[in-house]
Amino acid sequence: MLKKTFLSIFLLLSTTFFLACSKDTNDILSSNEHVLTSLKGKQIVVKQDGDGFYLEGDKDKLVIFDIFATWCPPCQASASHLSALQDKYKDDIVIIGVTIEQPERNAKGALINDKLNKFRLKYNARYTMVNSDENSGLSDAITKSLKMGPRYPIPLMAMYKNGKYINHYVGAIQEEFVESDIKKALNK
Repeated sequence: MLKKTFLSIFLLLSTTFFLACSKDTNDILSSNEHVLTSLKGKQIVVKQDGDGFYLEGDKDKLVIFDIFATWCPPCQASASHLSALQDKYKDDIVIIGVTIEQPERNAKGALINDKLNKFRLKYNARYTMVNSDENSGLSDAITKSLKMGPRYPIPLMAMYKNGKYINHYVGAIQEEFVESDIKKALNK
């Protein structure tokens, strides 16, 4: 009788353990997806495929993620360069500015974009900028895929085409270097 009771408890605990530790398919899919909100309120879905990233609906576009902060002087300087590249290659690339700063909220908890809008106007940033709770999740996923630690320098730009890694840049970088990699990735 004691053996049956022990065996029943063991089976119950084992089943509970395995069920608690297994991931549901939806959990796996959602961990590979980041839903960002642009300053214009548009939802942007970034999907991760292994160590690469792409935009839902724009998988063929070259995507550059600019991980930055509004207070960072090299980040401020790179904004106009990124805008020039976005304008020049508007049909082929998407540049997304992902701030590492906490999303701004009003007293009711709604997202506001005062700091990012001021940055956008002052530094002529004419590319997509996002302010959402998912920013940190995406920047963490990108830096993890680049094998960087939790403390990484900014600005950090990472370039992907069709979900495949192209290159990344740390710190201030000349526009010509980024454009050279854009041309290679686009076969231009």
